[in-house]
Amino acid sequence: MHARKLFIGRNIRGIREGTGLTQAKFAEQLGISTSYLNQIENNQRHVTAPVLLALAEIFAVDIATLSENDSDRLLADMAEAIADPIFKGQQPSGQDLNLVTQNTPSVARAFLTMHQALRRAGEQLAELDDTLARSGGLNEPTPYEEVRDFFHYINNYVHELDVAAEQFAGQLKGTTRNRVRTLADHLERQHRVRVAIGGSATDAQIIRRYDPVSRVLSINPKAAPSTHAFQLAHQICQLEHADIIEQITREAGFRTEDAAAVCRIGLANYFAGSALLPYGEFLNAAGELRHDLELLADRFGASIEQVSHRLSTLQRPGMKGIPFFFARVDQAGNITKRHSATKLQFARFGSTCPLWNVHKAFETPDRILRQLAETPDGARYLCLATAIAKPSGGYRDPVQRYALAIGCEIRHASALVYADDLDIKSKAAFEPIGISCRICERSDCHQRAVPPLKRRLSVDHNSRDTIPYAFE
Repeated sequence: MHARKLFIGRNIRGIREGTGLTQAKFAEQLGISTSYLNQIENNQRHVTAPVLLALAEIFAVDIATLSENDSDRLLADMAEAIADPIFKGQQPSGQDLNLVTQNTPSVARAFLTMHQALRRAGEQLAELDDTLARSGGLNEPTPYEEVRDFFHYINNYVHELDVAAEQFAGQLKGTTRNRVRTLADHLERQHRVRVAIGGSATDAQIIRRYDPVSRVLSINPKAAPSTHAFQLAHQICQLEHADIIEQITREAGFRTEDAAAVCRIGLANYFAGSALLPYGEFLNAAGELRHDLELLADRFGASIEQVSHRLSTLQRPGMKGIPFFFARVDQAGNITKRHSATKLQFARFGSTCPLWNVHKAFETPDRILRQLAETPDGARYLCLATAIAKPSGGYRDPVQRYALAIGCEIRHASALVYADDLDIKSKAAFEPIGISCRICERSDCHQRAVPPLKRRLSVDHNSRDTIPYAFE
């Protein structure tokens, strides 16, 4: 297998400009010609091993970090956007897309923002005519969407908080077997915050409530112990790492304070998950247990959801885990949590593909379902799904029901216990799935709910297939 060629011209240019050297002087230091360096910086030539070693020795560059950028993800998003039928006959080549994402990522992001606004407007015109009449800001992302995109483009890995959480977990390790008690003791000892399991959080809708005046943190007693620990760790982050959260939020440059507020919650949650499932220990355990979700949950005293979400965040430079996608889906098919470290990108709008096994999970709760799936771009995945319920109280209290989906590209399947008896080499074993009906181009899907956006319909009154129309 050939090694992947490294086109990191923008990174090299940034290193050179940081030194204040001209191309000629920088090339001389590296032992290469000026023209070669110019070609590298413009992504016309890839970076060779001798150049990388020279960068490390002469300029103290961490080689491992050079390829850790979002260009691959950005390229995948650009390719998805440019495949929109609205650009029919005007699609640039793969080489052109690569040049844009590598050399001018800000232009690529601006293009994606415009395309997302266009798609959002199209779906709203198709589905929400009445809403269009009520609101004038529909082409702008909601605060939730803005935060979702923020985590997407940082690969759902926040280094500062992840490292801080790992250090925190190391300090508390071995103090007691009761993690909830350990975290509660830390809050009382370090912050004079008293934890009350119950207190003012007895309402079925309230999981955590903190009173900064009385310094009492109330936790819903009906929640699972893993939830108790998570909420305590969340509060610790707010008290101890508010400065890091504020810096990250400020640098993100959110359009509104609402988005910034949502992001602060997301970052504190990120710390909580990282503290309960510390990076190095969890990464090693995941490999040892072959990513068995239930065994991992048992070892760390966590929920299946916490374990699944954490697996999708193991993207630390130099210590990456298997790239996973993760999603949480409600019974209506809406995605309420999503992240993908893989090529698979979830639909930003509308419901999910009905052929995806996550929908079947509701039929068989407490079981982990497996699916070999292939997306329209030809990528193949091992998909896992399981249904969960979160009771919040008595008979009349609501019960939250979700299905969790987690998976990886098939080339990683051997590292998962779930693939042991699956025929991953058989093309026939893979089921065709899409992203969402409105952006899926499959013409032979028997479960299609609506035609793709921007495609002309063809209706034959003398013939009827599984769906009552075709499209051009």
